Amino acid sequence: MLAPDGHNVTLIDRDPAKLAECESLIDIGAMEGDATRAEVLRRAGVAEADLFIAATSIDEINLLSASIASALGCDQTIARVHHASYFESQGLDYGKHFGIDHLVCPEHTTAVAVATTLRSPGAQEVENFARGSIELQRLPVGEGSKATRAKLSELPLPSCSLVVAVERGEEAFRPNADTELIAGDVVTAIGDESSLVKLFKVFGVETPRRLKVMLVGGTNQGVWLCRELRAKQFQVRLFESDPARAAALSERLPWVTVLTGDIIASEVLLDERVDQADAFIACTEDDETNILIAARAKTMGVKSAVCVLQRSVYTHLLSHIGIDLVFSPRATAVGEILRRLETHSMRHLATLADGVAEVYETRLNKADAAVIGVPLSRLNLPEQALVALVQRGAKTFIPAAAEQLALGDTVVVVAPSRARKPLRKALLGH
Repeated sequence: MLAPDGHNVTLIDRDPAKLAECESLIDIGAMEGDATRAEVLRRAGVAEADLFIAATSIDEINLLSASIASALGCDQTIARVHHASYFESQGLDYGKHFGIDHLVCPEHTTAVAVATTLRSPGAQEVENFARGSIELQRLPVGEGSKATRAKLSELPLPSCSLVVAVERGEEAFRPNADTELIAGDVVTAIGDESSLVKLFKVFGVETPRRLKVMLVGGTNQGVWLCRELRAKQFQVRLFESDPARAAALSERLPWVTVLTGDIIASEVLLDERVDQADAFIACTEDDETNILIAARAKTMGVKSAVCVLQRSVYTHLLSHIGIDLVFSPRATAVGEILRRLETHSMRHLATLADGVAEVYETRLNKADAAVIGVPLSRLNLPEQALVALVQRGAKTFIPAAAEQLALGDTVVVVAPSRARKPLRKALLGH
C-alpha cells in the first residue's frame, strides 16, 4: 500500500527468504536484522524516517522496536498490538510510556466495524471515529417527543452528546442553545455510543429491539466482538469447541452465554434456533471453517451471515453462497495505519447536513506543543468552530472552555467548510 504511492519503504525482518520474496514482488528496500536492536534500526535509517511501523505477530516486540525507533528520532511511530491490556492502557498508558504515537489493534478495529453494522437501527446514518469510541448519528425527531416541547438547552441530553446540525425540510443549520426542534426535523448528534443510544428516547425514535447475535470462535477476535456488543440491545451467544477455553470465557464475559459443541458436525445450530438470530458471526482462526459455518447458518435461516477472514482470496466468492458481510482484520488495520500517515494534520471525518459544517479529527503529538496546556478559550479558533469532544486515553468528554489540551489527546472539531485552513493553523500551527 505504501510503496506504490511513491513512499521510500525499507522492510526489516530476520528471515532472508521472506525479504527476498517481498523484494521480488514490490519495489522496496530490504534489510535482514533484529528490529529490537538499536544498531539495526540506525543502519536502516530510522533516525531520518518519517514513519516507523512495527507489525510483527508479537506485541512485546512491536512495542519495544517502536519505542527504540522513537528514541532514535523517527518522526512518527505505530505499533500493532493484539492484547487489550496494551491497547486499552490497562494499568499503564503503554503508548505514552514507550513514546509511541499510535497503537493499532486489528481485532478492535474489526470489532468496531462489525458492531457498527448491527447497532443503532433507528438511526438514519451512523459513522464512528476516534478508535470507535465516538459516533455521529442522524436521528429523526418524532411527533410528540420531548424534543419538541423545549429549547435545546433545556433538553435532558446525555452528558457526552451534542446536537451539531439540524435539517428542516430543505433547510439545514447549526443549532444554538435557543433552538426549538419540531417534529420531522432530522438532527445530527455526536457523542459516545452509550450517550447516543439514550438520545433515542429524547427524540422519540423507537428504541431498537434486543438483537440476537451468535458468534463462533472464542478467539481474541471473538472476545473483542463480545466486548463491543456489550449493551442492553444485544443478546450474545458464543460457541467455543474447547471446553476449557469456554469455561474461561464464561467467567471473563459474564454478559455472554458461552456454549460448547462442534458446530459443523452436530445439530447445535438447529437446537439453538439459529433461524431466529439476527446475525451469525464466524470468527474462528481458520478462514475455511468460518466460510463453511457462516454459509451453513445462512441456509438455516439466519438473517445476516458475517465472516471474519484473515485472507482475501475467497472474498469475491462469498456473496454467491449467501454470506452477507466479510471483514478482514488485516484490511482494517491497514486502513487505520493509512489514516495515520498524514503527519501533524487534520483528518476530515464527515460533512454535516448537506454542507452546513464539517467534522475534523486530529491527534496532538510532540510537534503540537503550542496548543498543549492551553485553555480552549484562549485558542484562536475560527468563528463557529467548536471543539465538540476530546478523547484522552479511555475517557471521552465534552470539554469546558477552561479545559487544557494534553499530549496524545484526540480532538474532534465541528467547523464551517471554509474554516479548514485557519482551524489547522489554530490547532497545529501550520
